[in-house]
Amino acid sequence: MNTADRSPEATGQAVEETFPYERRCPFAPPVQYEQLIGKRPVSKVRLATGREAWVVAGLKEARQILTDSRISSSRTHANYPFYFDAPPQMRTDSSFIAFDPPRHTDARRKVAASFTHRNVQKLREAIERNADACIDALLAAGPPADLHRLVSLPAPMAMICDLLGVPPEDRDFLQRHGERLFGGTSSQAEREAAVVEVGAYLEELVRRKDREPGDDLISRTIAAHRAEDGTYDVRDVVNTCRMLINGGHETTANHLTLGVAALLEHPEQLDALTRDPSLIGPAVEELVRYLGLGDLAVPRVALADIEIGGETIREGDGVLVLLQAANRDPREFHEPDRLILSRGGRRHVGFGHGVHLCIGADLARLELEVVLTRLFQRVPTLRLVTPIDELPTKERAIVYGVWRLDVTW
Repeated sequence: MNTADRSPEATGQAVEETFPYERRCPFAPPVQYEQLIGKRPVSKVRLATGREAWVVAGLKEARQILTDSRISSSRTHANYPFYFDAPPQMRTDSSFIAFDPPRHTDARRKVAASFTHRNVQKLREAIERNADACIDALLAAGPPADLHRLVSLPAPMAMICDLLGVPPEDRDFLQRHGERLFGGTSSQAEREAAVVEVGAYLEELVRRKDREPGDDLISRTIAAHRAEDGTYDVRDVVNTCRMLINGGHETTANHLTLGVAALLEHPEQLDALTRDPSLIGPAVEELVRYLGLGDLAVPRVALADIEIGGETIREGDGVLVLLQAANRDPREFHEPDRLILSRGGRRHVGFGHGVHLCIGADLARLELEVVLTRLFQRVPTLRLVTPIDELPTKERAIVYGVWRLDVTW
């Protein structure tokens, strides 16, 4: 990869290479980020679609943008910075993650109770059962075996589907379509098919839950959306459920897979964790910071001129907040490129920041804690089959990760 100076020649000028850039390895930011982090925390880039947008790389600047009411999450804006050819449904079929207050506040409130810290902790036993079932499958299949397919994907998918009330036999369908929607190599037609087909499936499921409500999140979401006259917008419920399924398994699955890989590549850190299991809480926070898997998942549009980082983002400009870059900001983190589990803390923006902070962050944290703990307790001799630099990575994917992780023991 060419590592020549890629910084703009003049303030605000877009860099020559198209964005997004490829990582140097699954754990390392793209080399171009070195020109951004701490030096040009707000810069303009040219997207792969041909449009230009601003990228925000510093932690302070990221927090500022994500708490600024003049920044919009709505995908309906003409300059919304999709960095891939997005199907039209991705603009129209959105949930509260693409709403602005007060609409966002009202829609998020309708499902927020299920994701409070107290209610999430009640799911611990179910998460442990799911984790053990997946580890059983891994042990039965190998060695060697693909940990991503046998543990990382099915464990969080089982949990979010159980919570929503999705039948177990439909999990594989949702998982396949989620990969097509989020995958960096998916075409516009493939993404459109994923949106349409999952939307049709969820609409039928929502209508069934309306007729036969149960003790599940879909039924509770319908009740929360129902007006005094008994009606509700089916599309709003479908889009909320779609977002919870996608967010509830794709991000956690990739954090699990690369989290395992990162720990195996840092044996001194893994040894510290196995010697002191109480380190798991800080370890999860550090892994989320270090991996930066949602790096490309925070697009925004400016509703007014905004002065930030020595630049002026103009009204209507698209903005991408680079979470991995912000989490590697040397102004904020000592030795940011090192994995140090004891660092812990929640100063990172791995789950976002502000009103759009990931609604399922506590659930993701608990799932990561449980699965990583159970896995290394039950398979203490776990090791990688494929070298890190040969793993099939999800370049340009909305949520970064790898397609498989073969392990042995």
